[in-house]
Amino acid sequence: MSKLKEQFFKEQYIPLLKKLKGDEKGNWGVLSPQGMIEHMSESIAIASMRIVHALHTPPELVEKMKSFAISDKEFKPNTKNALMSDDAAPLRNKNIEDAIQELEAEIKEFLNFYERKPGTQVTNPFFGTLNYEEWLHLLHKHAIHHLKQFNLI
Repeated sequence: MSKLKEQFFKEQYIPLLKKLKGDEKGNWGVLSPQGMIEHMSESIAIASMRIVHALHTPPELVEKMKSFAISDKEFKPNTKNALMSDDAAPLRNKNIEDAIQELEAEIKEFLNFYERKPGTQVTNPFFGTLNYEEWLHLLHKHAIHHLKQFNLI
């Protein structure tokens, strides 16, 4: 299963995002297409420790949260992210093309990180400590959520 998810990130995800013009309105939430792509870059950067967040979830809820993360249950539309404000964050990149390039680089770094350091576990601020397989599953679920947000799948 993880090979399919790796293949998704290596071959399918970016071409889907390149269909966005940048002015589309999501089916939910405040993110623009570029904002969503930058948000995904940040999520992937957490998985490879390029961005580090402390655990945000109360310890007694981590097991329940992690079981959701590694399940096949989808994120619901408008799922709240406590690390994000109710307003869209300012865009970091000049345009959507640059945001996609940044995301491509983060995906490569994520895959290389775990290739160089197999067995590494990294803290997700909501779901606790995750290994590569768990991160891959969660990031795939997260990517699918946002692809649906913008009608790309």
